[in-house]
Formats: sequence, C-alpha cells, structure tokens
Amino acid sequence: MAAWDLSVKVEDLGPDAPPVTISVASDLHVGGVIIKLVEKTQMQRDWSDHALWWDQKQRWLLRTAWTLEKYGIHADARLLFMPQHKPLKLGLPNGKTVMLKACFSNPVFQTVMGICRMLNIRHPEELSLLRPVEEKKKKKDKDLTEEIYDLTEVPLSSVSRPCLYNGMPAHFADSEQMEGVYKMLSVTQPPPAPEVIAKQYRPASVVDKSHIHGRWLDSSRCLMQQSIQENDRLWLRFKYYSFYDIEPKYDVVRLTQLYEQARWAILLEDIDCTEEEMMLFGALQYHINKVASSEPQMMSSNAALDDLESALQSLEVKMEGDSSSASDLLKIFLMKPSDATLHFRPKRLTLKGYKQYWFKFQDTSISYFKSKEESIGEPIQQINLKGCEVAPDVNVAAQKFLIRLLIPAPEGMNEVYLRCENEQQYAQWMAGCRLASKGKSLADSSFQSEIQSIRSFLAMQKTNSGSSNNSAASDESINTHSLVSPRYHKKYKPKQLTPRILDAYQNVAQLSLTDALMRFLQIWQALPDFGLSYVVVRFKGSRKDEVLGIAPNRLIRIDLGVGDVVKTWRYNNMKQWNVNWDIKQMAIEFEGNVNIAFGCVTADCKIVHEFIGGYIFMSTRSREKSDTLNEELFHKLTGGHEAL
Repeated sequence: MAAWDLSVKVEDLGPDAPPVTISVASDLHVGGVIIKLVEKTQMQRDWSDHALWWDQKQRWLLRTAWTLEKYGIHADARLLFMPQHKPLKLGLPNGKTVMLKACFSNPVFQTVMGICRMLNIRHPEELSLLRPVEEKKKKKDKDLTEEIYDLTEVPLSSVSRPCLYNGMPAHFADSEQMEGVYKMLSVTQPPPAPEVIAKQYRPASVVDKSHIHGRWLDSSRCLMQQSIQENDRLWLRFKYYSFYDIEPKYDVVRLTQLYEQARWAILLEDIDCTEEEMMLFGALQYHINKVASSEPQMMSSNAALDDLESALQSLEVKMEGDSSSASDLLKIFLMKPSDATLHFRPKRLTLKGYKQYWFKFQDTSISYFKSKEESIGEPIQQINLKGCEVAPDVNVAAQKFLIRLLIPAPEGMNEVYLRCENEQQYAQWMAGCRLASKGKSLADSSFQSEIQSIRSFLAMQKTNSGSSNNSAASDESINTHSLVSPRYHKKYKPKQLTPRILDAYQNVAQLSLTDALMRFLQIWQALPDFGLSYVVVRFKGSRKDEVLGIAPNRLIRIDLGVGDVVKTWRYNNMKQWNVNWDIKQMAIEFEGNVNIAFGCVTADCKIVHEFIGGYIFMSTRSREKSDTLNEELFHKLTGGHEAL
C-alpha cells in the first residue's frame, strides 16, 4: 500500500510543540503507529498508559490490533497521543476535595469503579459522577484556598488489585500524609459552621432539584466524550438510593460518606422532614461528632468477634411462633381515597374521611369489616400487602400513629392510611405490614425483632420535658445552628434549639458510633421523599410541563403547579421501556395495557433511561453473586443504543 503522512500531537511534548509527523500505510495497525511515535519522540519514559484520541470522532483508538483503514483514519485525522489516566478534582459527599488520577478512556461506570477501589468504597455501582453546582462566592472569600487531598502519586497497579493493611488499602499506609487522607475519608466531619451551610446552593423547588439531577454524567461514555478535561472538578455522589449489604466492618468509608451525603441533604433541605425529625437528626449529628472525636477507633472492632457475630446473626432460627397476640382483631381507622385521587405526603392530609372499621390480619393480607360481629362473614375488602410499600407517618408528641400503604394496582398505586390508637398497636401493625410486604407471615421469626426496632425508633422521638436535665447546663456549648437547616436558623435562636436537641439527644446518647450512623441513615430512608430524583418532562398529549420523580422502585408523576402526585407506576409492573433517540422521547409499557410516553425538558432522556435501568439492575443483586459485579448486564440495561 502507498505510504502517507500522519500528524499526531503528543501531549508530553507540551502544548506549543508542533505535531509529530510519521509515515504510515493504511494497513498499519494502531500499535504500530504508537511504536513509530515513541521512536520519533526519543523520550525515555513509561508509555504503557498512553493511547490515541481521535478528536473529530470523539473516540479513543484502544484496539491496537485494528488497522488505520479499519478505523477509517486518513491523513486529515486530528490525533492526540496522551495518557489515559489524568488528574481530576473530586468533590466528595463530605465536602472535601481529593485530586486523583481517573481513567479518561473507559466508560464512566468503569472509571467510578476505579475511583471507588482507590478510596475503598464497596458497591461502586451505587455511585456516579456529576457536574458540580457552583457555590455562592463572595469577594472576601477570594483569599481562601481550598485544601485538596492529593492522591495522584498512588500507583495505578495498586488500585487495580488493592491489598488491605489494618483494614485500609495499603497505599494509605505509605506515609503519615496518606493516613491523614484515609482519616478524612473514614471519620465523620464536625458539624459545619452556619455560614458554611448558608453559602451552599440550596434547591428552592422541585424544578431546581431537577436541574441538579440533569448534571449526572453518562455512564456509558468516557470522560473525554463528555468534554471533561484534565484537572476539571466533578462530584462523586451516591446516585442510586438502593444501598446493598452495608457491613460496618468492611464499609467504613462507604458508611461515613453515605452519612455525610444524607446529612447535607437534610441541612440543605434537599429532602423534607418534620420539625420533630429535624431535632432528632440534630441530636444524632451532635452525638456522632462527640463520639467520633473522642473515640475514632470505635469503627474498627475485633475482626474475630465480628465474624462470630455475623455468623450468629445469619443463623436464622425458624420457630412456629404464636401469632395470636399480634393478630388479635384491632380497631383501626381507615381512610380510603377515591380511585382518581393520589396523595403523596401524608402530612398534607387532614383526618377528614376517616372511618372506623374492624381489621383482621391473615397471612400477608388484611381484611376489614363494618364491625367485630360481622367479621365472621365476608369482608368489605381484602388487601394483599405482598409487594406493597409501607411508610410511617408518626408524631409521638401529638399521639399520631399512621401507617401509609401504597398498594399495587394495574393503573398505578392505590394509597391507604391506617390510623392506630396507640403506640403498642402501631408497633404490632407496622411490623405485620412490613413483613407482609416482603411476603412473610406473622409467624416469621423476625416479627418480634421488627416490633422491637419500631418501638426503639418511637422511643427516640419522645421528649423528656418532665426531667430537668443537668447535662444540658453542664454540657459544652453546642452551636445548634450547625445541626439544623437554615429554615430553623430563622425560626429559632440557638438557645431555643439547645434544650430541644439535648432533649432528643438523651434518647440516642447510649448508641455506639456505628449504631448512631446506621440509625441516622434508617430515619433518613424512612422520610416520605427519600430516594427521589426529579426530571421535568412533558407527557405525550399534554400541553404543560410536569415533574417525573424517579424512586428506587417506582416512577411518580407530579403536578408542577400544586406539587401533588398524579400517578405512580411501579417497576415490577413494567413490561418494557424504549427510547426514541431521534425525537428524545421515552415510551414505557406497564401491565394492564397502560402506556406512557414523555420527552425530557431539564435532562437528556439518557439520564432517565439510565436511572430506570440502573434501579432494575440494583434489584438483581443477590448475596450469591455479591462478589462479582455483572458489568455487562448494567450496560445492557442502561446503555441504550450505544450498548448495542
């Protein structure tokens, strides 16, 4: 074949250096081009991480055995020869920034896996990268230089096969500076100053939140294809709110960073919670900070004891429990909305429409009757709870004990509220409903422990106003505005908040650091809006924009004007979903001949497609396969037309 000249810009020669010209033929493979380039530059260095980037086509030439002809490269191609791993500034959930070498040539999904291996975070499929939201900058802040933790010297070989030393990757044991980086990753940060909270961007509406969720990077494409450059800043965040197999012994960094993400979601009002819950979150933050600063070693416990404990926990003893105490007929009030109405936030509802019925629990179903006398005959309705969603709506101080049930139906979800008369009744029925939703009966061995966990959760919300606390006076002064969101900065002075937070603190003061972190996450996960990512969409046939809420197990259609939920569709009722990439429209088919279609306004439809496929992928994980991540399946479910 005839020889022709190919010009390649070599990054290592500097930005102003002219391109290197080599003589090639169309049948020369990419590996041969690289050899010629290296010989021509006459630089002695390790070139193993380098590869060719084709600028016009926005693609890496990673198949070194392919010829130039097969790739379709001619003399006019603009090629760059550069490292595949480049420095990247990464904003972590705890607000700190690390500088590390990330892979710019693999799909973002693999890049995140590499980052998580370096930082010692298990289950990297739950995290991803997004473009950051800029903070409000003031003139006087110009002099403040941000502390950046440098990990660029960590060799890439140690990241691909990390070995652990004292529970942390060996590369963190190399020096005191590296140990300091690991401490930053694995120990919770002290509560931020109120002015730091005020400086952060706070989404004021669902539309604001949807703009943030439109910043996620595409997992199927590499960083270079998404215009990310060397030394750019990105955020690493938990994207999928489906946290699998959290094991405090192995997940020190993961647990800490998850807590930090949840804490900032509360402080920046990214998720709504009641005033009572906010005081409890404040008390837990105060306690976590107190324990972490005094006993940072509590997170790493004796490995042998941990193994024994986990073995005992996994040994489930099935007993034929007497379920009569729980399945005694209980009087509960039921609110049944009309078929067309769907309410989302229980706290918006009044008690109008509640009627008194007689309830009966049988296996995984509840039946209700007009009265106890009629409970021998046919029920008014029998509700099968298997696969339904169970959420609490409780205010202990106001003696309000509601159980919110979302029951699957072909056209969406039916919402039902059960109102219990007291704490004991609530704990039993809530435990029964939770087990039934998982397909377990009241005879299951976990029934009593479920009741106990609900009772301890309620106990934490009780206030000890009767007891005058000496510890409140003797305690070191706490800046309560660091523990609650700005809404409460305006509503209360610190001295008004202090007794309330210390009051809630009495209920959590005995918790270990790990237990306190887990309890914080449990309460966060029990909030009605937990796990929702928002996208502004326009449904086919509609003339106005609406909001699509994407949750770990369902899609929610929200009226933008009022904020009410119009419809809910569950993934397990989904038959198929398709994307028309030309007109950027998603079409989803559910069981019962229910079809929806919409175009995305605030995000690329690839983001919605990836969320749905990602959550379906998360639901396929099991303990048997937990060690190996099925990357191919993830790309099949989330990759769209590029996966084909």
